Amino acid sequence: MAHRVTFIPGDGTGPEIAEATKRVLDATGVEFDWDIQQAGVDIMEEAGTPLPEATIQSILTNKVGIKGPITTPVGTGFRSVNVALRKVCSLYACLRPCKSYEGVRSRYEDIDLVIVRENTEDLYAGIEYEKGQEDTARLMEFIKETRPDAHFGEGTGISIKPISVEATERIFKYAFEYARENGRKKVTAVHKANIMKYTDGLWLAVAEEVSKQYSDIEFEERIVDNMCMQLVQKPELYDVLVLPNLYGDVLSDLGAGLVGGLGVAPGANIGTNAALFEPTHGSAPKYAGLNKVNPMAMMLSGVMMLKYLKEHEAAEKMENAIAEVIRAGERVTYDMKPHRDDPTAVGTSEVADAIIETMGA
Repeated sequence: MAHRVTFIPGDGTGPEIAEATKRVLDATGVEFDWDIQQAGVDIMEEAGTPLPEATIQSILTNKVGIKGPITTPVGTGFRSVNVALRKVCSLYACLRPCKSYEGVRSRYEDIDLVIVRENTEDLYAGIEYEKGQEDTARLMEFIKETRPDAHFGEGTGISIKPISVEATERIFKYAFEYARENGRKKVTAVHKANIMKYTDGLWLAVAEEVSKQYSDIEFEERIVDNMCMQLVQKPELYDVLVLPNLYGDVLSDLGAGLVGGLGVAPGANIGTNAALFEPTHGSAPKYAGLNKVNPMAMMLSGVMMLKYLKEHEAAEKMENAIAEVIRAGERVTYDMKPHRDDPTAVGTSEVADAIIETMGA
Protein backbone atom coordinates (compact mmCIF):
# COMPACT_ATOMS: atom_id res chain seq x y z
CA MET A 1 0.00 0.00 0.00
CA ALA A 2 1.28 3.47 -0.91
CA HIS A 3 2.24 5.93 1.81
CA ARG A 4 0.12 9.08 1.63
CA VAL A 5 2.61 11.91 2.25
CA THR A 6 2.20 15.69 2.19
CA PHE A 7 4.75 17.16 -0.20
CA ILE A 8 5.57 20.89 0.16
CA PRO A 9 8.03 22.14 -2.50
CA GLY A 10 8.72 25.40 -0.65
CA ASP A 11 10.05 28.50 -2.42
CA GLY A 12 13.35 29.94 -3.59
CA THR A 13 15.46 26.90 -4.46
CA GLY A 14 13.00 24.68 -2.60
CA PRO A 15 11.07 23.37 -5.62
CA GLU A 16 14.29 22.23 -7.33
CA ILE A 17 15.72 20.30 -4.41
CA ALA A 18 12.26 18.99 -3.48
CA GLU A 19 11.68 17.60 -6.98
CA ALA A 20 15.15 16.00 -6.98
CA THR A 21 14.41 14.43 -3.60
CA LYS A 22 11.01 13.17 -4.72
CA ARG A 23 12.57 11.47 -7.76
CA VAL A 24 15.11 9.68 -5.55
CA LEU A 25 12.45 8.60 -3.03
CA ASP A 26 10.29 7.23 -5.85
CA ALA A 27 13.31 5.34 -7.19
CA THR A 28 13.79 3.45 -3.89
CA GLY A 29 10.84 1.22 -4.83
CA VAL A 30 8.65 2.45 -1.98
CA GLU A 31 5.22 3.52 -3.19
CA PHE A 32 4.13 7.07 -2.37
CA ASP A 33 0.86 8.88 -2.88
CA TRP A 34 2.08 12.47 -2.91
CA ASP A 35 -0.32 15.14 -1.66
CA ILE A 36 1.23 18.33 -3.08
CA GLN A 37 0.63 21.46 -1.00
CA GLN A 38 2.07 24.98 -0.95
CA ALA A 39 3.64 27.26 1.66
CA GLY A 40 5.94 30.29 1.60
CA VAL A 41 6.24 33.57 -0.29
CA ASP A 42 5.22 32.11 -3.66
CA ILE A 43 1.69 31.35 -2.44
CA MET A 44 1.22 34.63 -0.51
CA GLU A 45 -0.50 36.64 -3.25
CA GLU A 46 -2.92 33.86 -4.14
CA ALA A 47 -3.73 32.62 -0.63
CA GLY A 48 -3.20 35.78 1.41
CA THR A 49 -0.98 33.84 3.80
CA PRO A 50 2.34 31.99 3.54
CA LEU A 51 0.76 29.03 5.35
CA PRO A 52 -2.62 28.07 3.86
CA GLU A 53 -5.09 26.12 5.98
CA ALA A 54 -5.18 23.37 3.32
CA THR A 55 -1.46 22.73 3.89
CA ILE A 56 -1.93 22.44 7.64
CA GLN A 57 -4.88 20.10 7.26
CA SER A 58 -2.97 17.94 4.79
CA ILE A 59 -0.19 17.33 7.34
CA LEU A 60 -2.68 16.65 10.13
CA THR A 61 -4.61 14.21 7.91
CA ASN A 62 -1.69 12.38 6.31
CA LYS A 63 0.42 12.37 9.50
CA VAL A 64 3.65 12.55 7.45
CA GLY A 65 5.10 15.33 5.32
CA ILE A 66 8.31 16.41 3.64
CA LYS A 67 9.07 19.97 2.64
CA GLY A 68 11.63 22.10 0.88
CA PRO A 69 13.02 25.25 2.48
CA ILE A 70 10.61 28.15 2.92
CA THR A 71 11.23 31.90 3.01
CA THR A 72 9.47 33.68 5.86
CA PRO A 73 7.93 36.88 4.39
CA VAL A 74 8.99 40.14 6.02
CA GLY A 75 6.31 42.30 7.64
CA THR A 76 3.40 39.84 7.47
CA GLY A 77 2.99 39.07 11.16
CA PHE A 78 4.58 35.62 10.72
CA ARG A 79 7.73 35.15 12.79
CA SER A 80 8.43 31.93 10.90
CA VAL A 81 6.38 29.59 8.73
CA ASN A 82 8.45 26.71 10.06
CA VAL A 83 7.77 27.64 13.68
CA ALA A 84 4.07 28.08 12.90
CA LEU A 85 3.93 24.58 11.38
CA ARG A 86 5.58 23.09 14.46
CA LYS A 87 3.10 24.82 16.76
CA VAL A 88 -0.13 24.14 14.87
CA CYS A 89 0.79 20.49 14.18
CA SER A 90 2.14 19.93 17.73
CA LEU A 91 5.55 18.83 16.45
CA TYR A 92 7.31 18.98 19.80
CA ALA A 93 10.60 17.22 18.96
CA CYS A 94 13.16 18.56 16.50
CA LEU A 95 15.53 15.79 15.43
CA ARG A 96 18.81 16.70 13.74
CA PRO A 97 21.40 14.01 13.02
CA CYS A 98 25.01 15.13 12.53
CA LYS A 99 26.87 12.40 10.66
CA SER A 100 30.21 12.32 8.83
CA TYR A 101 30.27 11.16 5.20
CA GLU A 102 33.53 10.34 3.48
CA GLY A 103 34.24 12.98 0.85
CA VAL A 104 32.69 15.91 2.71
CA ARG A 105 35.29 18.51 3.65
CA SER A 106 35.56 18.75 7.43
CA ARG A 107 38.22 18.81 10.13
CA TYR A 108 36.49 15.90 11.85
CA GLU A 109 35.89 12.25 10.99
CA ASP A 110 33.52 9.55 12.18
CA ILE A 111 31.04 11.85 13.89
CA ASP A 112 27.62 10.30 14.41
CA LEU A 113 25.54 12.18 16.95
CA VAL A 114 21.91 13.28 17.13
CA ILE A 115 20.55 16.53 18.52
CA VAL A 116 17.05 16.38 20.03
CA ARG A 117 15.59 19.86 20.54
CA GLU A 118 12.41 20.66 22.44
CA ASN A 119 10.25 22.71 20.06
CA THR A 120 7.45 24.25 22.08
CA GLU A 121 8.87 26.17 25.05
CA ASP A 122 11.85 28.22 26.20
CA LEU A 123 12.49 31.69 24.76
CA TYR A 124 11.20 30.46 21.39
CA ALA A 125 7.69 30.50 22.86
CA GLY A 126 7.83 34.16 21.84
CA ILE A 127 6.47 35.66 25.07
CA GLU A 128 7.99 39.13 24.82
CA TYR A 129 7.22 42.62 26.05
CA GLU A 130 8.44 45.67 24.17
CA LYS A 131 10.27 48.47 25.95
CA GLY A 132 8.09 51.38 27.01
CA GLN A 133 4.78 49.48 26.83
CA GLU A 134 2.26 49.41 29.70
CA ASP A 135 2.49 45.63 30.10
CA THR A 136 6.28 45.87 30.24
CA ALA A 137 6.11 48.52 32.97
CA ARG A 138 3.76 46.39 35.10
CA LEU A 139 5.98 43.35 34.66
CA MET A 140 9.07 45.37 35.58
CA GLU A 141 7.41 46.59 38.77
CA PHE A 142 6.55 43.02 39.74
CA ILE A 143 10.12 41.88 39.08
CA LYS A 144 11.55 44.73 41.13
CA GLU A 145 9.27 43.82 44.05
CA THR A 146 10.20 40.15 44.02
CA ARG A 147 13.82 40.53 42.87
CA PRO A 148 15.27 43.78 44.22
CA ASP A 149 18.66 42.74 42.85
CA ALA A 150 17.34 43.10 39.28
CA HIS A 151 18.59 46.34 37.75
CA PHE A 152 17.07 47.68 34.55
CA GLY A 153 15.50 50.90 33.37
CA GLU A 154 12.71 52.16 31.13
CA GLY A 155 14.47 51.14 27.92
CA THR A 156 14.21 47.42 28.66
CA GLY A 157 12.54 44.71 26.61
CA ILE A 158 11.54 41.51 28.42
CA SER A 159 11.36 37.94 27.18
CA ILE A 160 9.94 35.14 29.31
CA LYS A 161 11.37 31.62 29.33
CA PRO A 162 8.78 28.94 30.21
CA ILE A 163 10.01 25.39 30.92
CA SER A 164 7.36 22.91 32.10
CA VAL A 165 7.54 19.49 33.71
CA GLU A 166 5.15 18.07 31.12
CA ALA A 167 7.04 19.21 28.00
CA THR A 168 10.43 18.35 29.50
CA GLU A 169 9.30 14.87 30.48
CA ARG A 170 7.85 14.34 27.00
CA ILE A 171 11.03 15.33 25.15
CA PHE A 172 13.31 13.21 27.35
CA LYS A 173 11.06 10.17 26.99
CA TYR A 174 11.18 10.70 23.24
CA ALA A 175 14.99 10.97 23.31
CA PHE A 176 15.45 7.83 25.40
CA GLU A 177 13.00 5.86 23.24
CA TYR A 178 14.79 7.08 20.13
CA ALA A 179 18.13 6.01 21.61
CA ARG A 180 16.78 2.58 22.48
CA GLU A 181 15.17 2.00 19.07
CA ASN A 182 18.25 3.14 17.16
CA GLY A 183 20.96 1.38 19.14
CA ARG A 184 22.26 4.55 20.77
CA LYS A 185 24.14 4.15 24.04
CA LYS A 186 24.08 7.53 25.77
CA VAL A 187 21.80 10.53 26.32
CA THR A 188 23.24 13.88 27.42
CA ALA A 189 21.03 16.57 28.95
CA VAL A 190 22.33 20.04 28.06
CA HIS A 191 21.42 22.98 30.31
CA LYS A 192 22.47 26.11 32.20
CA ALA A 193 21.05 25.04 35.56
CA ASN A 194 23.94 26.57 37.46
CA ILE A 195 22.50 30.01 36.61
CA MET A 196 18.91 29.42 35.41
CA LYS A 197 17.99 27.52 38.55
CA TYR A 198 14.20 27.44 38.22
CA THR A 199 13.91 26.82 34.45
CA ASP A 200 17.01 24.89 33.45
CA GLY A 201 17.08 23.51 36.98
CA LEU A 202 13.64 22.02 36.36
CA TRP A 203 14.82 20.73 32.97
CA LEU A 204 17.75 18.91 34.56
CA ALA A 205 15.73 17.52 37.48
CA VAL A 206 13.08 16.08 35.16
CA ALA A 207 15.78 14.65 32.87
CA GLU A 208 17.41 12.86 35.80
CA GLU A 209 14.04 11.46 36.89
CA VAL A 210 13.17 10.19 33.40
CA SER A 211 16.62 8.61 33.02
CA LYS A 212 15.83 6.24 35.89
CA GLN A 213 13.27 4.53 33.64
CA TYR A 214 15.99 3.69 31.07
CA SER A 215 18.73 1.87 32.93
CA ASP A 216 20.00 0.38 29.65
CA ILE A 217 20.96 3.86 28.37
CA GLU A 218 23.83 5.83 29.92
CA PHE A 219 22.81 9.30 31.11
CA GLU A 220 24.92 12.38 31.77
CA GLU A 221 24.51 16.17 31.91
CA ARG A 222 26.56 19.04 30.54
CA ILE A 223 26.38 22.82 31.00
CA VAL A 224 25.73 24.34 27.57
CA ASP A 225 28.89 26.45 27.28
CA ASN A 226 31.04 23.48 28.28
CA MET A 227 29.07 21.35 25.82
CA CYS A 228 30.10 23.66 22.98
CA MET A 229 33.75 23.27 23.90
CA GLN A 230 33.38 19.50 24.27
CA LEU A 231 31.83 19.20 20.80
CA VAL A 232 34.71 21.09 19.23
CA GLN A 233 37.39 19.15 21.15
CA LYS A 234 36.02 15.59 21.30
CA PRO A 235 32.65 15.19 19.51
CA GLU A 236 33.18 11.43 19.26
CA LEU A 237 32.31 11.09 22.95
CA TYR A 238 28.68 12.11 22.40
CA ASP A 239 25.66 10.31 21.06
CA VAL A 240 22.20 11.82 21.72
CA LEU A 241 22.08 15.41 23.02
CA VAL A 242 18.80 16.78 24.41
CA LEU A 243 18.39 20.55 24.65
CA PRO A 244 15.79 23.24 25.32
CA ASN A 245 14.69 25.21 22.29
CA LEU A 246 17.24 28.03 22.13
CA TYR A 247 20.33 25.97 22.98
CA GLY A 248 19.12 23.33 20.53
CA ASP A 249 18.88 25.89 17.74
CA VAL A 250 22.46 27.05 18.34
CA LEU A 251 24.05 23.63 18.82
CA SER A 252 22.32 22.06 15.84
CA ASP A 253 24.18 24.51 13.58
CA LEU A 254 27.40 23.81 15.48
CA GLY A 255 26.82 20.11 14.87
CA ALA A 256 26.21 20.73 11.18
CA GLY A 257 29.50 22.61 11.04
CA LEU A 258 31.34 19.63 12.49
CA VAL A 259 30.23 17.37 9.62
CA GLY A 260 30.69 19.79 6.73
CA GLY A 261 27.88 22.32 6.83
CA LEU A 262 24.18 22.73 6.25
CA GLY A 263 24.41 21.05 2.83
CA VAL A 264 24.47 17.66 4.58
CA ALA A 265 22.27 18.57 7.56
CA PRO A 266 18.86 16.88 7.52
CA GLY A 267 16.09 17.47 10.01
CA ALA A 268 12.70 16.33 11.24
CA ASN A 269 10.00 17.77 13.47
CA ILE A 270 8.03 15.01 15.15
CA GLY A 271 4.92 15.01 17.30
CA THR A 272 2.55 12.47 18.75
CA ASN A 273 0.39 12.29 15.63
CA ALA A 274 2.47 13.77 12.80
CA ALA A 275 6.01 14.22 11.48
CA LEU A 276 7.47 16.73 9.04
CA PHE A 277 10.88 16.22 7.40
CA GLU A 278 12.97 19.08 6.00
CA PRO A 279 16.53 20.25 5.35
CA THR A 280 18.06 22.53 7.96
CA HIS A 281 19.23 25.20 5.50
CA GLY A 282 17.29 28.13 4.06
CA SER A 283 15.72 28.77 0.67
CA ALA A 284 18.61 30.72 -1.01
CA PRO A 285 16.28 32.61 -3.39
CA LYS A 286 19.15 34.19 -5.33
CA TYR A 287 19.92 30.72 -6.75
CA ALA A 288 16.30 29.89 -7.63
CA GLY A 289 15.89 28.32 -11.05
CA LEU A 290 19.62 27.89 -11.65
CA ASN A 291 19.78 24.11 -11.03
CA LYS A 292 22.82 24.77 -8.84
CA VAL A 293 22.13 24.07 -5.17
CA ASN A 294 22.99 20.98 -3.19
CA PRO A 295 19.94 18.71 -2.56
CA MET A 296 21.72 16.31 -0.18
CA ALA A 297 20.25 17.73 3.06
CA MET A 298 16.68 17.27 1.84
CA MET A 299 17.52 13.84 0.45
CA LEU A 300 18.94 12.80 3.82
CA SER A 301 15.74 14.15 5.38
CA GLY A 302 13.98 11.77 3.00
CA VAL A 303 16.08 8.94 4.43
CA MET A 304 14.86 9.93 7.89
CA MET A 305 11.29 9.85 6.60
CA LEU A 306 11.75 6.34 5.24
CA LYS A 307 13.00 5.18 8.63
CA TYR A 308 10.00 6.82 10.31
CA LEU A 309 7.73 4.94 7.90
CA LYS A 310 9.54 1.69 8.86
CA GLU A 311 10.90 1.34 5.31
CA HIS A 312 14.32 0.47 6.69
CA GLU A 313 15.67 -1.42 3.67
CA ALA A 314 14.82 1.45 1.33
CA ALA A 315 16.30 3.96 3.79
CA GLU A 316 19.58 2.04 3.91
CA LYS A 317 19.70 1.74 0.13
CA MET A 318 19.10 5.46 -0.36
CA GLU A 319 21.58 6.57 2.31
CA ASN A 320 24.27 4.21 0.98
CA ALA A 321 23.79 5.61 -2.53
CA ILE A 322 24.03 9.20 -1.25
CA ALA A 323 27.18 8.31 0.70
CA GLU A 324 28.75 6.70 -2.38
CA VAL A 325 28.02 9.69 -4.61
CA ILE A 326 29.55 11.98 -1.97
CA ARG A 327 32.56 9.68 -1.57
CA ALA A 328 33.22 9.52 -5.30
CA GLY A 329 33.05 13.32 -5.47
CA GLU A 330 32.43 13.44 -9.21
CA ARG A 331 28.71 14.14 -9.65
CA VAL A 332 28.23 16.63 -6.82
CA THR A 333 27.36 20.31 -6.68
CA TYR A 334 29.93 23.11 -6.56
CA ASP A 335 29.89 23.44 -2.75
CA MET A 336 31.05 19.84 -2.34
CA LYS A 337 34.02 20.19 -4.68
CA PRO A 338 37.53 21.00 -3.35
CA HIS A 339 37.24 24.31 -5.22
CA ARG A 340 33.89 26.07 -5.55
CA ASP A 341 34.62 27.13 -9.15
CA ASP A 342 35.35 23.53 -10.22
CA PRO A 343 33.97 23.19 -13.78
CA THR A 344 33.12 19.50 -13.19
CA ALA A 345 30.42 20.38 -10.63
CA VAL A 346 26.94 19.24 -11.61
CA GLY A 347 23.50 20.65 -10.93
CA THR A 348 20.72 19.74 -8.52
CA SER A 349 18.92 17.45 -10.96
CA GLU A 350 22.12 15.69 -12.01
CA VAL A 351 22.86 14.80 -8.36
CA ALA A 352 19.49 13.04 -8.26
CA ASP A 353 20.38 11.20 -11.48
CA ALA A 354 23.67 10.02 -9.94
CA ILE A 355 21.99 8.73 -6.77
CA ILE A 356 19.25 6.94 -8.70
CA GLU A 357 21.86 5.26 -10.90
CA THR A 358 23.91 4.27 -7.86
CA MET A 359 20.84 2.65 -6.30
CA GLY A 360 20.52 0.62 -9.49
CA ALA A 361 17.03 1.97 -10.10
